[in-house]
Amino acid sequence: MSKFKILTALIALSFFYACGNKQTSAPGTSGEAPGTKTETSTTDYDPKRGVGKFNESNLTLDAALNVPMAEAGEKASGVKCTSCHKLTEERLVGPGWKGVTQRRTPSWIMNFITNPEPMIDKDPELQAQLELCLVRMPNQSLTEEDARNILEFMRKNDGVK
Repeated sequence: MSKFKILTALIALSFFYACGNKQTSAPGTSGEAPGTKTETSTTDYDPKRGVGKFNESNLTLDAALNVPMAEAGEKASGVKCTSCHKLTEERLVGPGWKGVTQRRTPSWIMNFITNPEPMIDKDPELQAQLELCLVRMPNQSLTEEDARNILEFMRKNDGVK
């Protein structure tokens, strides 16, 4: 095998390991016995809102696009998002963003951007997407302001004016 193929394989493996490595708490810290794994319940999951602090009462959007927020969101997404997501329907590492604001509620998007791990664990559609993409979306540790700006940029990408 050539050095190029070996190097490519090592880079790919390290990328999948780094991006897909899910952090878990130490055994015993959440009340379970060492060596046991708790089951994830999807019965209390709201597929329109997701898991997190955002809901219709604390997240409202204007009908018109907030252009300064969308511009700030474009900059933030260029740093944190576009290495894995395209603005079209095409999948890169993660799914493309085109149409996401029509498929998902604003609170779901905000909760996923700021809180991806529990949503991936509970959302059946995200679990199916994970089987296609093979990489868990890492928590980018975005501020609420950055996440809100990215949501506005997603709206712009979907044609909101």
